[in-house]
Amino acid sequence: MTVSYRQPGLVLTDRRFTVPLDHDDPSGETIELYAREVVARDKAGQDLPWLLYLQGGPGFGANRFIGNQAWLGRAVQDYRVLLLDQRGTGASTPANRQTLPLRGGPAEQADHLTRFRADSIVRDCEAIRPEVTGGAPWTVLGQSFGGFCTVAYLSTAPEGLDTALVTGGLPSLDAHADDVYRAAYPRIERKVAAHYARYPQDVERARRIADHLLTHDVVLPNGYRFTVEAFQSLGIMLGASEGSHRLHHLLEDAFVRTPGGPELSDAFQEQAQSLLSYAGHPLYALLHEAIYAQDARPTAWSAERVRAEFPRFDAAKTLAGDEPLLFTGETIHPWMFDCDPALRPLRETAELLAARTDWTPLYDPARLAVNDVPVAAAVYHDDMYVDTAHSLATARAIRGLRTWVTDEFEHDGVRAGGPRVLDRLLALARDDA
Repeated sequence: MTVSYRQPGLVLTDRRFTVPLDHDDPSGETIELYAREVVARDKAGQDLPWLLYLQGGPGFGANRFIGNQAWLGRAVQDYRVLLLDQRGTGASTPANRQTLPLRGGPAEQADHLTRFRADSIVRDCEAIRPEVTGGAPWTVLGQSFGGFCTVAYLSTAPEGLDTALVTGGLPSLDAHADDVYRAAYPRIERKVAAHYARYPQDVERARRIADHLLTHDVVLPNGYRFTVEAFQSLGIMLGASEGSHRLHHLLEDAFVRTPGGPELSDAFQEQAQSLLSYAGHPLYALLHEAIYAQDARPTAWSAERVRAEFPRFDAAKTLAGDEPLLFTGETIHPWMFDCDPALRPLRETAELLAARTDWTPLYDPARLAVNDVPVAAAVYHDDMYVDTAHSLATARAIRGLRTWVTDEFEHDGVRAGGPRVLDRLLALARDDA
């Protein structure tokens, strides 16, 4: 049963689909996918082409927009939009600490989660496309990890695509996770330096908080063990357009005076736990390194291992001297599964995924080299989350792909730039730019 309702200027319809858990076993177990159809109210009765939106992540459901926010207002001028919760996220048969025990123990859970990468997501899209479009190809807009999925789509089922648009999400076609993080840490350091140049007062604030965490056991109200490494991981905000400002506001009132001396304030702790918790998106932590795995080499906690090659990120060594504390970025570490109560029950599952050696390829360079689907991609000049050099190498490997390289936006440019970003990509794809 579909349910339709209205927001200002829009008609929205809840859509649910049944797809195989394992597309290689179409008669086996099934899962449910949820998507929200969005159309401009004055075009609700028209036969419009479809645009499928694939969210960043992995592990996040599609944006819950209110009205014509961000790029959506521009999209509904031309399209009927489908906002898909990728499998395991949002309302699409969620995979988390509460539901995964239904699969069995850690080994069964890890096996189950191998079916939640880009290859399975693309096959989901192809499974539902005939029901949605009547069989017509659709335009796909992939943000970040959604862009990774879009490149996988071009590799495996280009016949399902009319046009492909990518924002901040051209993956390396062959880099191991180690290569990804070896390129990432210098970018993160540049973002931290830019933050301190903007807010020099935050140098001492960050050092003071880190020193407190090194000398005190702090447990946040939700049970999260707040270590100095966890504090450093708040630097993930620095890759977003407003992230530096948000980090500054978080740091400026971290301490309060108490009878026992200075303590981290309740307000600071409340904000920190909301930023650190993976309760709403555990697949991000479980599968983040797996999205780079394509051969027999295990990821083996790549970000943690590679971090050791960059000793400037060691907080204890930093505080022993007078250097600014370095935050980290989009990296997943084994200690997160000890600190976060939403991840603790999944620690062994995460270890098994990190040790796995039977990953299959996600991209087909030979097929991409003869691509004939119109493709346009926004590449952000110093994107903290996706390496620019890797993205441009992939852009050169996909026949006909046109890039817009810009330093006007950070990684979330499709949200911050909204209609302008989508307009530019559509013009590039249509060869109108």
